Amino acid sequence: MAQDGILPGSGSEERVEAPGETAGQTGGTVHPGPSRPGADEPVQLIDSSGVRHPHDHYDALVADVDGPALQKLYEDMVVVRRIDAEATALQRQGELALWPPLLGQEAAQIGSGRALRSDDFVFSSYRENAVAYCRGVDLADILRVWRGNASSGWDPYTINMATPQVIIGAQTLHATGYAMGILNDGADAVAVTYFGDGATSQGDVNEAMVFAASYQAPVVFFCQNNHWAISEPVGLQAHVPIARRAPGFGIPSVRVDGNDVLACLAVTREALARARSGGGPTFIEAVTYRMGPHTTADDPTRYRDANELEDWAARDPLARLATLLDSRGLLEADYTDAVKAKADAVAAELREGCLSMPEPAPSDVFRHVYSEPNSWLERQQDHYERYLASFTPAPQEGPR
Repeated sequence: MAQDGILPGSGSEERVEAPGETAGQTGGTVHPGPSRPGADEPVQLIDSSGVRHPHDHYDALVADVDGPALQKLYEDMVVVRRIDAEATALQRQGELALWPPLLGQEAAQIGSGRALRSDDFVFSSYRENAVAYCRGVDLADILRVWRGNASSGWDPYTINMATPQVIIGAQTLHATGYAMGILNDGADAVAVTYFGDGATSQGDVNEAMVFAASYQAPVVFFCQNNHWAISEPVGLQAHVPIARRAPGFGIPSVRVDGNDVLACLAVTREALARARSGGGPTFIEAVTYRMGPHTTADDPTRYRDANELEDWAARDPLARLATLLDSRGLLEADYTDAVKAKADAVAAELREGCLSMPEPAPSDVFRHVYSEPNSWLERQQDHYERYLASFTPAPQEGPR
C-alpha cells in the first residue's frame, strides 16, 4: 500500500474525513451504523449482480477507491483464492496435515485487511490467511503449522499480526488486552480481532467485550458470520442477528454484506477511525458464507443442503466485483491475464516454499517455549536427547 489506509492505485493520497468530521479535523468520534434505522440490514455498496449502489453514509469513506483501486482489490481476492486452492491441493496430496479453507470469505478479509495501518495489530483465528496476505506474511510461513514443521508460523512483530489462534475465541481477549496497552501508551493504533459466528457463544468473546467496553479500548471485533460453526447452522445459537449482541455490552455494532469488498472496506475504516479518535470498540458482523469445508478433515455434504450452497454461489464476492469492473471497461484481457499470472506465480511460490521447507530437528520442540533459559525444560531436553541417542546402533567390533 502506498500509504496506510490508502489503497494502491487509488490516485489519492489524501485522508478521507470520516462522517462527523470537517476538513482538517483530526479527531472526533465516529458513530457506526447501529444508531441508524435499519441496522439489521447489512450495509451493501456492490450487490450480487455487480451493481454499485450509492450510500449516503458510507460513500464518503470509500471516496478514494477509484477504478485502479477496485482492480487492486479484485487482484487481491483472486490471488488469495488461488493461495487457498493451492494449499487445499497440497493437503490432498499429503504435503499438509490439515488446511482451513477461506473460499467465499475473500471480500470480508481483503476489504477489512486493506483498511488497516501498519501499526495496527491483528489477532486472528486460523482462517484469516487473506488478512495475513494483506499484512505481508511470507507465503511459506502460512503453511508451517499445517505442515507440522513449527508450533507457529511467523514472528508476530514483523507484520503486526499474531500467529493464528486455534482455541476458539481466545484471540478476542488477546486483542482487548493489547488495545488496553495502546491506551496506556497513549498511541492511536488499533487492535483488530477476527473470529467466526460460532465463537460468539464462547465465554472468552463475551468477556473480551466486557473489558473492551469498560475501558473503551481501541479494538475492532470483526465477526465473519459464515453461517456454519463446523456442522451447526448459525440459527441454532443466534435467533437474532449476531450484531445485536454487542450493544448489550455498550459496544456499537454494524452488519455488512461480507461478500461486498467495498462495503467491508468502508465499515472497517469507520470502526478504525472511531477507535483512533477515542470512541472505543466496534463490533462488525460480516455476513458471508463458507463455501468449502470447515477444514479439509470435514465433509460438509453430510450436514449442508446443496441448494443453500448454490444460492450463496450466486453471491460470489469475486464474480460481483468482476461484473462491476467489466461494466466500467476495467476487465480487459491484458489486465485479467496479468492478474492470473500473478496468482499462478504466488501459488508456485507457495508450493515451492512448502516442499522445500526443512524438516525440524526433534529437539526443536523445546525451542521458544520460554523467553529465558529454564532448568526444568533443559533437563527434559537432555533426557529426551539421551533417549533418542539410545536408538543409535552401537559400533560393531571387528575380528579379533
